[in-house]
Amino acid sequence: MTLQWAAVAGFLYAEIGLILMLCLPFVPPQRWQKIFTFPLWGKIATYWNKAFLTIIVLLIVLFLDAMREVRKYSISHGPEKSSSSNPSAYEHVQMKLFRAQRNLYISGFSLFLWLVLRRLVTLITQLAKELGIKGVLKIQADSNNEAAKKYMEENERLKQALEKTGKGDEQMTDTENKKLMENVEKLKTELKKTSDALSKAHDEVTTMKKQSESLSKEYDRLLKEHTQLQEILAKSEKKKDL
Repeated sequence: MTLQWAAVAGFLYAEIGLILMLCLPFVPPQRWQKIFTFPLWGKIATYWNKAFLTIIVLLIVLFLDAMREVRKYSISHGPEKSSSSNPSAYEHVQMKLFRAQRNLYISGFSLFLWLVLRRLVTLITQLAKELGIKGVLKIQADSNNEAAKKYMEENERLKQALEKTGKGDEQMTDTENKKLMENVEKLKTELKKTSDALSKAHDEVTTMKKQSESLSKEYDRLLKEHTQLQEILAKSEKKKDL
């Protein structure tokens, strides 16, 4: 086996080991998600897609090369002709055909397991996220159920308290209504008294206005008479002087 095919075989065994590790039943997906979220993986993640594509391209190239070799050594020499003319050459061709088939299987399984490994990692991360969301939703549902139970218990307690204090409240409301009616009657009587007082005051004001008007007229009349008397006195004094 050449160096490149030895590397491909080692890569195949590493893939098998990783897939078996990821499929272990006692390791939950949350643990794998924690492992995938290490800072080291965060640094490698930027180059992960490029590395994945380059490995796929290399494995496809090796797979096609192995197919070409298999077709070459399986078609180029017939078994009867080769065995009859040169048995060592026939054995050499068969050995190369066996190597080409081995390389074909190694590259094909490596390519297949590489794709399976990528899909398995994505499914584990998605499952871990879904389980995390499910746990959060379960905690929220439990808290909501507890809060609802508390509210129901408080409502039942309030209903019982209202049923116990319902009769006392009715009696209290009756007495309060009676007191309110009495207060309303008192207020009505007071309003009547005040309205009567206001009407009396209005009447007094009108009478005072009338009296003031009559006094003002009498005052004007007296002023006129006073002026007339002063004029008469002034004329009489002038006559005496003459």
